[in-house]
Amino acid sequence: MTTTEERRTVPAATERAFPPGFVWGTATASYQIEGAVAEDGRTPSIWDTFSHTPGRVVAGDTGDVADDHYHRFREDIALMQRLGLASYRFSVAWPRITPQVTADALGPVNEAGLAFYSTLVDELLAAGIEPAVTLYHWDLPQALEDAGGWTARSTAERFAEYAEVVAAALGDRVRTFITLNEPWCSAYLGYASGVHAPGRTEPAAALTAVHHLNLAHGLGAAAVRRAAPGARVALTLNLAWVRTDGTRAADADAVRRVDGLQNRVFLDPVLRGSYPADVQADTAEVTDWSFVREGDLALIHQPLDVLGVNYYSPTVVRAWDGSGPRAENDGHGASAHSPWVGSERVVEFPELPGEKTAMGWSVDPRGMTELLLRIHREHPGLELLVTENGAAYDDVVVAGQVHDVERTRYLRDHLAAVLDAVEAGAPVRGYYLWSFLDNFEWGYGFSKRFGVVHVDYATQERTVKDSALWYASVVSRNAVPAVAG
Repeated sequence: MTTTEERRTVPAATERAFPPGFVWGTATASYQIEGAVAEDGRTPSIWDTFSHTPGRVVAGDTGDVADDHYHRFREDIALMQRLGLASYRFSVAWPRITPQVTADALGPVNEAGLAFYSTLVDELLAAGIEPAVTLYHWDLPQALEDAGGWTARSTAERFAEYAEVVAAALGDRVRTFITLNEPWCSAYLGYASGVHAPGRTEPAAALTAVHHLNLAHGLGAAAVRRAAPGARVALTLNLAWVRTDGTRAADADAVRRVDGLQNRVFLDPVLRGSYPADVQADTAEVTDWSFVREGDLALIHQPLDVLGVNYYSPTVVRAWDGSGPRAENDGHGASAHSPWVGSERVVEFPELPGEKTAMGWSVDPRGMTELLLRIHREHPGLELLVTENGAAYDDVVVAGQVHDVERTRYLRDHLAAVLDAVEAGAPVRGYYLWSFLDNFEWGYGFSKRFGVVHVDYATQERTVKDSALWYASVVSRNAVPAVAG
């Protein structure tokens, strides 16, 4: 366990306490940390293909080795235990579980792949750490992409079958299964702007993918409940706090458009059983939405036990009248193709003043509070988890230490924002810091570091950063400093 000196505790008078039983954790994703991409029967995912395509990822980086977590997970769990973490959210790599999947059949289950995650769960429980399992964090089997990927209805059907396999194997020990992580990224960045795998730039395909991802959630939720009736079913969305610095009616309409594409096109079918009519109208020139079949919305509208909310940065928009260059500071990578399907010609994303992370993302913790309270207002009683929150900075190891003051400040301010929402009535039950380890940051490769544990990619040496020690003090006290410690 972490020592008192390491925790750098603050006087109780300057603390704000979280509710008893609040869950403190951290999160990772399989392709970003595991490595071992060709071991024990694993076959390629879309991210293997994408990262090995020249020009797709900064410096040509790949997840072939990443953090070598596949071989070093016991060492990593020992670090989590040292920091006093209560829960660990990890994702399962689909290509490890059913490596011979096709559009028509799931194929045989790879027992070696299941065994890895079963052992991981057992080791976590032995260390007193609760596992929370994400079933899909973007590493779609390449064979399914070859058959259409998320533009094919069969992908959603195969996902449900895969989800049932994993839930049956782990459900006796895992209490929470998250079906999908950030389907917005999978659909729009993968199929519209092309900055994420599979790298397609087809607006109509992106909206088809939106629906099939929603369908995958619904079918997957039902599958988990069949296989593990005692487990909780969750969905994680990267919801946007959308606002404008403009005063025109067109600026308010830009907010509506972006809110529809990022938030309501996922929230409404899952929680209300319908798609927003305005989003369908905004995108009518792109698609007629005929991919939505009769009965689909009932399948998607499954009871949800927990909603996971990922928040990093505000989303500021304004109307674009077509004159002059269109500002594209939406934080989602450079591309000649926009992820904002149907609104590319009318919405822009201005550069914001003030503090930014190494990703160029503006820092504004108010968005955390606003999003949590919005969900609470619109869907009272729905349990919430912050399933990702964190920041990338340009960390440097000096004499065996990483003094990441900016990240510590970022975490302190955003935890205070979570507590603001809790005190205002939002039923937020836990917080998962992104990320435990520095890792493969998708299209940015290893150039961006989100971890609270530094990884030397040449040696795989782990170095606990100051932010991790600070977080350990928050965990041990169940409280966040009210002022800078």
